[in-house]
Amino acid sequence: MHQQDLVNLRSKYVPGVSMMILVLYGTTEARELISLISASGYPVLATALTAYGGTMAGMGGAVEVLPAPESVADLAGQMKQRGIALVVDATHPFPGPLSEMARAACNNLQVPYVRYQREETTLPDDPLIHPVDSWNEAVHAAARLGDTIFLTTGSNNLELFVRSPVMKGKRLVVRVLPDHRIIKKCQDLGFLPRDIVALQGPFSTRFNRAIFQAYKADVIVTRDSGRTTDTKIKAALALKLPVVIIKRTPPAENNMVYTYEQVLRLVQRYLG
Repeated sequence: MHQQDLVNLRSKYVPGVSMMILVLYGTTEARELISLISASGYPVLATALTAYGGTMAGMGGAVEVLPAPESVADLAGQMKQRGIALVVDATHPFPGPLSEMARAACNNLQVPYVRYQREETTLPDDPLIHPVDSWNEAVHAAARLGDTIFLTTGSNNLELFVRSPVMKGKRLVVRVLPDHRIIKKCQDLGFLPRDIVALQGPFSTRFNRAIFQAYKADVIVTRDSGRTTDTKIKAALALKLPVVIIKRTPPAENNMVYTYEQVLRLVQRYLG
């Protein structure tokens, strides 16, 4: 989106009066969706749980970035005050607290909710690939497969790995976003500085391979995050490392879409 177009769109934005779309930021695609929706003439607001996400959303063309909500009531209040007519959830394929708050707020306010999600990863037929259906299964599978366990699952549910008896004597290495709150969470859980890899992706296969080698990983744990999972799998298989992959739960939303075109069609259907 051109800078002048963004300036023009922001000049027309009247909080509480303009028919607004709220995009939940959490992936690279979220920024691209903000830009595409804005280019179609719809003013877009955004919210994210991290300062980095908020900055990226603003760069994508959001006319305003709302403060990270602390509760369903907080988010619902922001939506009501700004006149939000549609919510597009473009957070991580594994629903987190922002998605949960948004679904509840939309239900309370009777505001349409659209969930954009990357397509699932096509897993290679390889004995080193270990798909599991839950976090607890992932904990036990990882403990069985190696002593140095490299977690690329983000900051959610780390406590399940740290506190499980099967992890006694294991070394856990975690790769997370370089956000001070997330790093503090890792430290509070007992991760040593040497075992916290704070980096912002996306990461290439070559980069993943170098990181896995540097930390002498025995097993990689990841989630099925769509295309970003491929480079982790390729890197691990190149090193002959087992990969535990947490599969997604079946989507519950009716308005689940997988392409930008589907998002734009729903925007036009709801807002005209």
